[in-house]
Amino acid sequence: MKILFLNNKPPYPPKDGGSIASLSMIKAFADAGHHVTVLAMNTFKHHISPFELPNELTSKIIFHLVEVPAKISPAEAFVNLVNSRLPYNAQRFINKTYRHKLEVLLKATNFDVVQLEGLYLCPYIGTIRKYSNALIAYRSHNIEHEIWQRTLAHSKGLKKLYLKILTSRLKQFETDALNTYDLLVAITQRDEKMLNQMGNTKPSITIPAGIDTTNTRFEIKKPQSDDLFFIGALDWAPNQEGLFWFLDGSWQVILEKRPKSKLKIAGRNAPQWLVDKLNNYPHIDYVGEVENAARFMQENGLFIVPLLSGSGMRIKIIEGMMHQKCIVTTLIGCEGIEAINNEHIYIAKNQNDFSKIVIELLSNKEKTLATGLKASKFVKSAFDNQLLIEKLATFYKQHIK
Repeated sequence: MKILFLNNKPPYPPKDGGSIASLSMIKAFADAGHHVTVLAMNTFKHHISPFELPNELTSKIIFHLVEVPAKISPAEAFVNLVNSRLPYNAQRFINKTYRHKLEVLLKATNFDVVQLEGLYLCPYIGTIRKYSNALIAYRSHNIEHEIWQRTLAHSKGLKKLYLKILTSRLKQFETDALNTYDLLVAITQRDEKMLNQMGNTKPSITIPAGIDTTNTRFEIKKPQSDDLFFIGALDWAPNQEGLFWFLDGSWQVILEKRPKSKLKIAGRNAPQWLVDKLNNYPHIDYVGEVENAARFMQENGLFIVPLLSGSGMRIKIIEGMMHQKCIVTTLIGCEGIEAINNEHIYIAKNQNDFSKIVIELLSNKEKTLATGLKASKFVKSAFDNQLLIEKLATFYKQHIK
């Protein structure tokens, strides 16, 4: 098949959940022998040079990068609030240059499938219909309005008022996008069910973000200390919210029982206010962005993923499980990952529960190691990229005219 992927940011380097999920699928289709082209917005926040793309990718995948700033501007957000009914999140990615490049590619190549990587590519469906007979697949990385709905529940003041308007607009935007495509590819079974309840009537399938289980190389180090670690994008509101929820409600309780514990915090794009605030907590080792996330996971102990909001699937949890990490998270953190609580992963119901589980695991290193081994086996059986892509390719071929 000839497949065109549309992305609202470069899928390389894979440094956040969205880019990891996208690149893993793109590579898997190329490795399976399909002809793969990527048309990505080269945004201000995720900007790369074409020369940064490694030869191992460009030798088998055609990349087109289009300059689309998509900067977040308070002034533009205000103008959008007053003069538009579109959510500002979506408006930032509607771009004439990108649309023109899409037209050129569609005229030049008869693609079998055009896959939209996320909600914010849906405004280009009309262009695809005009210039191509390709099957249009919408890959929903999450329920977008749900992320903001959950963030809204923990907000106050003017921020809460703005998020209420934004959430309402996002929900309408997401609802309007339903059934404008030909196929729906959800990243979790929960998301597929929810989108169907919202009104989707097109054929749908759940394909979670996969892991390359054959080429992954890792070295497991037995944790010798009471150290914990957190890794995730630190400019993402749900990560910020969840991290301070843990620090304010669980961390001090843990230190009272395990006074030698230390929490290493890694992540990219941390705002200065967040770094300054972290300095107010004891036994915190802020390391910032790490060059190799997999190695950072391998070299550290207990992995905490405290999340109160967000939607879709947490790719970092899948990666951590692959690297045999014992993970403590929340119900929202584990959404979309059908792991068994207290066997593959530990799910805390509240702050007290979180601290209790962490203290127990720090006191029992053998249990921590055993959980990591079970988690790795679970991921290999449920998230093998090659098997997932074969399933999706079959789904596409069944619907290609």
